[in-house]
Amino acid sequence: EVGPASTVHRPSPASGASGASGASPASAASAASAASAASGTSASEAEAPAPTPPRRHPPLSADDAKNATERAIDMRKRFTQEVTRRLNVPASEQRAYGDRLQKALDDADLGDLAGEYVAMVDRASNVQALFIYFRATPSNAWLMIGASPVGTGWPGQYDHFLTPLGVFHHSPDNMDFRAEGTTNDNGIRGYGARDMRIYDFGWVDGERGWGKGGKSPMRFQMHATDPDRLEPLLGIRHSKGCVRIPASLNTFLDRHGILDDDYQARVEAGKSLRVLRRDRDITPIAGRYLVVIDSARKTRPAWSPAPGRNAWSKLPKSGDTAD
Repeated sequence: EVGPASTVHRPSPASGASGASGASPASAASAASAASAASGTSASEAEAPAPTPPRRHPPLSADDAKNATERAIDMRKRFTQEVTRRLNVPASEQRAYGDRLQKALDDADLGDLAGEYVAMVDRASNVQALFIYFRATPSNAWLMIGASPVGTGWPGQYDHFLTPLGVFHHSPDNMDFRAEGTTNDNGIRGYGARDMRIYDFGWVDGERGWGKGGKSPMRFQMHATDPDRLEPLLGIRHSKGCVRIPASLNTFLDRHGILDDDYQARVEAGKSLRVLRRDRDITPIAGRYLVVIDSARKTRPAWSPAPGRNAWSKLPKSGDTAD
């Protein structure tokens, strides 16, 4: 596991490795791979200047909290309309995962976080799901907006990490970039179709899933995957450590700026950020945190089915080595 879950992981580009923000997906991936193999330096030791702190908003008034909750309920409808890969999570499980989210935030000294969206991934091999939550104030219960299948780190092969645990800050200090839509040597579009957004959380100390284990710097990203060959396999561990998400979820997060509040802060300060969509419709209750937990569930819940046999039919030889 990457550091204690009580740490909020800030983006920290490793010295000597090219940042992904200005790179093509291929060069960004190679930089990440090269750094992941460099076991001599921890991500924390390779820190750049002090990160920009997250933007803070005052607590919502009673009226503003009511309006924000109504916005979140409307966003739940949009999720159903816009995201094609959805999980039908029972109400009892929605509450249970809200409790898990709260524990992770408590451990990261963010227990009072409210008034903004939060994304959470359960990396458990029997779950492999991403959830979006919102609450207007710390006294409100967490409201689930939607859930989708994902693919996280698949240990047991060289250069494959376990997806790190903790709370990760999505900050423009470590700028996102967009997929070129090109294929690798195995015919795989590892970052998905052209213009899919790569959410970059910077360098973190990852737990190696090969050899004798241990820690190495890895570039932690959340991104779409090959829409034809790999997206059907979401729901199982299948990446090199990143979080793979459905293309429609990528577009939903991107269009509505669900995790873009610190990007929006720079826009409001007069900065031009080319990575942002021109047609974005950013929510006024955007957030900035991706939380990764491991519920360690021993059995597969019915609401999070594994991919069927047909999902494997389009996977070429060595196709599962793409992140």
